Amino acid sequence: MNQTLETTVAGRTLKIDFGKVGMLSNCALLVSYGETVVLINANASEKPREGVDFFPLSIEYEERLYAVGKIPGGFIKREGKPSEKAILHARAIDRPLRPLFPKGYRNDVQVVCTVVSVEQDNAPDILAINGASIALSLSSIPFNTPLGAVSVGLVDDEFVINPTLEQRGKSTLNLTVCATKERVMMVEAGGSEIPEDVMYDAIMFGFEECKKIVAFQEEAMEKLGKQKVEPKLYKVDEGLEKEVRDFSFEMIKEAMYIMDKDERNAAIDSVKEKINDEFGEKYPDNGADIAEVVYKLQKEIVRNMLLNENRRPDGRGFEEIRPISCEVGLLPRTHGTGLFTRGLTQVMTVATLGALGDVQILDGIGSEEFKRYMHHYNFPSYSVGEVRPLRGPGRREIGHGALAEKALEPLIPNEDNFPYTIRLVSEVLSSNGSTSQASVCGSTLALLDAGVPIKRPAAGIAMGLITSEDLSKEKVLTDIQGIEDFFGDMDFKVAGTEVGITAIQFDTKIHGLSNDCIKETLDKARKARLFILEKINDCISGPREELSKYAPKTYTMSIDPDKIRDVIGPGGKVINKIIAETGVKIDIKEDGKIFVMCDDSTCAKRALKIIDDLTREVKSGEIYLGKVTKTTNFGAFVEILPGKEGLVHISKLDFARVNKVEDIVSVGDEILVKVTDIDNQGRINLSRKDAIKDSEEKESKEEESKEEE
Repeated sequence: MNQTLETTVAGRTLKIDFGKVGMLSNCALLVSYGETVVLINANASEKPREGVDFFPLSIEYEERLYAVGKIPGGFIKREGKPSEKAILHARAIDRPLRPLFPKGYRNDVQVVCTVVSVEQDNAPDILAINGASIALSLSSIPFNTPLGAVSVGLVDDEFVINPTLEQRGKSTLNLTVCATKERVMMVEAGGSEIPEDVMYDAIMFGFEECKKIVAFQEEAMEKLGKQKVEPKLYKVDEGLEKEVRDFSFEMIKEAMYIMDKDERNAAIDSVKEKINDEFGEKYPDNGADIAEVVYKLQKEIVRNMLLNENRRPDGRGFEEIRPISCEVGLLPRTHGTGLFTRGLTQVMTVATLGALGDVQILDGIGSEEFKRYMHHYNFPSYSVGEVRPLRGPGRREIGHGALAEKALEPLIPNEDNFPYTIRLVSEVLSSNGSTSQASVCGSTLALLDAGVPIKRPAAGIAMGLITSEDLSKEKVLTDIQGIEDFFGDMDFKVAGTEVGITAIQFDTKIHGLSNDCIKETLDKARKARLFILEKINDCISGPREELSKYAPKTYTMSIDPDKIRDVIGPGGKVINKIIAETGVKIDIKEDGKIFVMCDDSTCAKRALKIIDDLTREVKSGEIYLGKVTKTTNFGAFVEILPGKEGLVHISKLDFARVNKVEDIVSVGDEILVKVTDIDNQGRINLSRKDAIKDSEEKESKEEESKEEE
């Protein structure tokens, strides 16, 4: 039986239809916000998955183009693999939900969010987060802590919840906040250099609205929720755990206190061998359990070291940043390169400049149709000293690339000031924590090296957190390395300029962050960011004055928009001919602005002249160098501009009497002619003898001027 519940968020109705669709799912809902509708299905396996040491949660975000009345492009005419945005939205749903499941829960859980109707004023990704939480809360799956999600904009210095499409166009902030009724679980943000205090206030503003959505979900749980199953949680046998702990605790502690990463890893490997020798025969079927105990001991030791001994694994202070080095111009043939190294984390970013026609076309459900600036991130196995097959980018790589892209996007010049498509590729060469923020720094170096006039340099830093079991005690870490990320409680990435924040991404492994922790992290991240920006400035203080000699050069001109059809021609015939003859790339905007790109300036100028000739208006009294296209017994037809020709009457060919046109000109000759008249039908009358006369008079005046000098 269908049951409906409604609430109001930002003046619009948030509604759930329960029991109407998906009868065989554990929980299926239609969740709507305005005219945006997402179908949510949540299911879980009956038994835990054997042989895994993690919680197998799968979040799928499926975009259907029929949701916006589109038919997919290409030959297949159906949706293929998820778009980049769909992957990012799935990650944004996964990150706040995962920590809210019981520890040790190993059943497969899948939540499928299918976007089936989209009204551009109401973002489906925010609705999907709320829908996923509602579906899990109403299901029998052991998920008992609902969370809410909102988008926060900043329009005319006022915070706006779930801004409309028009408001998003004006907003200087694009913030997503996910929270339980007690704490903030996840934040994604992009902004135009937002000050830390404003960003904090925006997060708190969103937090308050999330509490209202959580209250609505709790009401739904009381009215519609299923009986929760009692989960079978994975737990190591207490006797086995005690034996391994008693045998190995001191050895593991001694190894974990080694500051050098390679030496520490070698020592841990040696300890693991001893543990296997000791317990391998006694517990031949419990290898995974033994590994679980070793992991728990490592985590316990590192967390105690940080929280109670005020000591970091590599000996740094809690606000100290690892040694930094910056380099540009590393690769001779690329348009711009930046190499950024922070401790054992190293990223090389390469910038490539292309024509405006090289933009990425987006065939999705959003309002955005193309991307002029792109950032891609690669994380090969050698960056952590491992051997794995090289495959396409996974969700993590796509997420990190998008974060770095978001961090620099507000600083990229518009196409009027810099008429290029820009692609950045960050290659992670070595990884020991926060490669995504290293890619922000490497990208800044590459852009400056390429001569891109960015608004200001940007840098990024990753902050960490260690808390006590009851969350009463917490310590924030600046510039976390791999071990602190692995055993810590949060990964709080902040990127921006000296003015303010351009991107944030944080998630946590615990049940959210305190307000004080968020504020402290933002403040300490700014201090670290300014330190890194100084290092970048020491390496390269501004964009290079000239582009690389290997980068294409762009030339611009403007024409009357009504003349665009003359440049393109029927079926693109004219513009394709220009491209074939000159070897240039041509992009034309609706306002009549034309961009010509070519490595050879001579070819570009030739193309510009052809376009200029095609769009110039023939004016009476002007002299042109034209080509004879046809002769008759009464005169010669001369093309003075592409597609525009006029008649030179036989009487206007020469000063003396002309008996035969061919005595003066032949087809193919280039001659100077003057426009004497354009009649009301647009017919052009030309004169060769008037052009000769005017030219001679001009030369005479120039000679007289030279003599007077």
